[in-house]
Amino acid sequence: MTNSIKIRKATQQDAQQIAKVHVDSWRTTYRGIVPDSLLDSMSYDKREKKWKRKIPEDILFIAEKNDGMVVGFASGGNERQQLYTGYDSEVYAIYILNEYQKRGIGRRLIRAVAQELSKQGFKALLIWVLEDNDSKHFYEAIGGQQLGHAQLEIGGELFTETAYGWTDIRELLK
Repeated sequence: MTNSIKIRKATQQDAQQIAKVHVDSWRTTYRGIVPDSLLDSMSYDKREKKWKRKIPEDILFIAEKNDGMVVGFASGGNERQQLYTGYDSEVYAIYILNEYQKRGIGRRLIRAVAQELSKQGFKALLIWVLEDNDSKHFYEAIGGQQLGHAQLEIGGELFTETAYGWTDIRELLK
């Protein structure tokens, strides 16, 4: 099944489908973690506008079926918070529709982002994940080392995030 999924750089024409994956993934991944009211209020249109703006700015790859349907995406770029010395890049987001998870797509998306970051001269990478998100086990399985925790406000509530890091981005290219 993953052979029928192509990983490629996103274009402006992908913004609508990226927005749909973003909203739908949040609703399945974070239901029971963040307030339902926040999830229910998420808008495809608002996310599409955000992604139209972000596509030219970020490194952004999509996972696409043969029929052109986008089933996942990952984005990254410069590390934003500079809390951990030596980590110069970051995966900002990785979302895959629930029914396409656990098929190797996440690993392929992370690899594509890491490869582009490496080409641009970045050496180390980190990603933040909500502590209550089971996806944290994915980052551990692909070699991410827990760096620490921080608080994040979502929908008026505080949540704990965990940073996972790779001191050598090339570890993700294998």
